[in-house]
Amino acid sequence: MIVITGGTGGLGSQIVERLLERVPADQIGVSVREPGRAAGLAESGVRVRRGDFADPDSLADAFEGATQVLVVSIDETGEAAVAYHVAAVDAAREAGAKRVLYTSHQAASADSLFAPMPDHAATERHLAASGVPFTALRNGFYASTVPMLLGEALRTGELIAPADGPVSWTARADLAEAAAIILAEGGYEGPTPPLTAPVALDLRDVAGILTELTGRPVRRVVADDDEWAAGLTGHGVPEAQAELILGMFHAARRGEFAATGPELENLLGRPATPLRTILAEAVRAG
Repeated sequence: MIVITGGTGGLGSQIVERLLERVPADQIGVSVREPGRAAGLAESGVRVRRGDFADPDSLADAFEGATQVLVVSIDETGEAAVAYHVAAVDAAREAGAKRVLYTSHQAASADSLFAPMPDHAATERHLAASGVPFTALRNGFYASTVPMLLGEALRTGELIAPADGPVSWTARADLAEAAAIILAEGGYEGPTPPLTAPVALDLRDVAGILTELTGRPVRRVVADDDEWAAGLTGHGVPEAQAELILGMFHAARRGEFAATGPELENLLGRPATPLRTILAEAVRAG
């Protein structure tokens, strides 16, 4: 049995969908905080059980009989996030899983300037010390982040953001398919090579793509860090969240997200989805 945490989430649900193309439904389980949201999966034959990283007893039940457990990282940062990931890894080990997989990041590092990256690195260290064979999926930065960085660029023709650097923006759907392939076929001991799109682009490149897609000039404008962050908080973004986002730009400047490689495309057996496709969807959406 392959058990996936967060099976109704943005990434987890897509992994389950692609895994169902490769593995019989009765060999797949999901661990979810709200089983009612997974009614469709249950109807398809997937085992649905409640599992909450904050409730170890629930994880013991959710992971029962698992040969593999994929721990999908949560959308939080700091000590609490690491503690939840550690709890899930330990529960998978205690349930007798033969392999634990974890959705990490290409830039996982203890000294990263982007807050989630040290958390990923800490979880990877715990995995390595757990005594269970593990795979850390070094996923590329979600390409779906880019439309959220555009601000009013499509309206004003100015893409205003702090100084950045090249990022190998990667489609979440591609990463979900890659995870399903690895779960179904095995391979990869320890951290994977970067699972990324084959090119790294900065926001100047993004402005150029938008210019081509819209037929209207879009100019990249570099904003002052503090003024930009203040603008976010002035529009209701919590200060801690604004600082988190600013950290992403700091890390990008240092080249933390610039790594690329052929591994994702080799796994998929096809070209990775280009950022242009993601941006074209954003343009059509308005």
